[in-house]
Amino acid sequence: MASDGRRHPRQEGQDGVAAAGARDRDARAREAYFNAGQWKLIWLKFKSHRWARAALVVLGLFYVVVIFNGFFEINDPVERRPDFRFLPPARVHLFDQEGRFRPVVYQITSQLNWETLEREFTPDLDTETPLRLFVRGHQYDLFGFIPSALHLFGTGVPDVLWYPLGTDSQGRDLFSRIVRGSAISLTIGLVAIVISWVMGITIGCISGYFGGAVDNIIQRLIEVFMSFPTLPLWMALSAALPLDWGIIEVYFAITLILSVFGWTGLARTVRSKFLSLREEEYVVAAKLDGAPVRRQLFRHMLPSFASHLIVEGSNRVPAMILGETALSFLGIGMRAPAISWGVLIQEAQNVSVVALRPWLLIPALMVIFTVVAFQFLGDGLRDAMDPYR
Repeated sequence: MASDGRRHPRQEGQDGVAAAGARDRDARAREAYFNAGQWKLIWLKFKSHRWARAALVVLGLFYVVVIFNGFFEINDPVERRPDFRFLPPARVHLFDQEGRFRPVVYQITSQLNWETLEREFTPDLDTETPLRLFVRGHQYDLFGFIPSALHLFGTGVPDVLWYPLGTDSQGRDLFSRIVRGSAISLTIGLVAIVISWVMGITIGCISGYFGGAVDNIIQRLIEVFMSFPTLPLWMALSAALPLDWGIIEVYFAITLILSVFGWTGLARTVRSKFLSLREEEYVVAAKLDGAPVRRQLFRHMLPSFASHLIVEGSNRVPAMILGETALSFLGIGMRAPAISWGVLIQEAQNVSVVALRPWLLIPALMVIFTVVAFQFLGDGLRDAMDPYR
């Protein structure tokens, strides 16, 4: 820099080169954007949606827990400890008694108060135990068939019990039961949406492509299905399930109940799209070329609005999850000893229980987080499917 405030010619040259490089990068980025394919544009638009990206991360973590749920459990979710009924969430101390930064917990002692007939819980300060990663604990089957006892975190000491979210009415670890229940509550929505997708797309394609009498019959059938009150019908179908059925049988029965009436709206959407698409030139050309009906439907017509189907599916999954939760909460869905978020919320049916033991509402918060995450994801997908807007 010169003494009179003027910039040195070499510095000006470097600034000019940097500015030219920035303009070239911007030009290449714009060129890559306009030359990108449809799915590339969708991904670029989706990445710009901050809340949708956050929702995708949250849901990804939830489904990782579903796949490896035994690994994330701390205690055996079915083990009962009557002396620790309605134990409040245990506190984690970030510093030990010597002042060092080391997360530690203390063993809780349970004692019955003979005046109030309520159990009182006090930490035993002589049982300071640090929390560790990758500890050995109760046995479980990874992926349903691989025996393992490795857990992500815990005390690693069998005599020191730690309940981060407290216990339920039978002294069972609420955190581990929430983790175990996610396997049912988060997958039943995906299975149900796949079944309803197949039914809705297939029936909608047939109705919209052929039209005429076929379309009239299918539309009247859809109207009959849509005229039934949903909740009473679910209750009637659930009550018809045999009481001696196991967890797997009830799981697939509830999935079918949720999906058997979930396809009607999608079928009508597909039908309306096909009524307009069957007159398009490329569809008429495929028909004149002798393409079979199946190829016309699934190769030429259906991919033209696949993005809409993706958004529709992301918005329907939370409705399926809420359906399972509502049925289980009412006692007509998943039944004990099955563990789902709806079954866990049954503990919070009594207002006095909620007032005195609010941690029993944590499974309901998990349902809320999941539904909100799916809604944000659906909003992001809806915006991304129209990248030029």
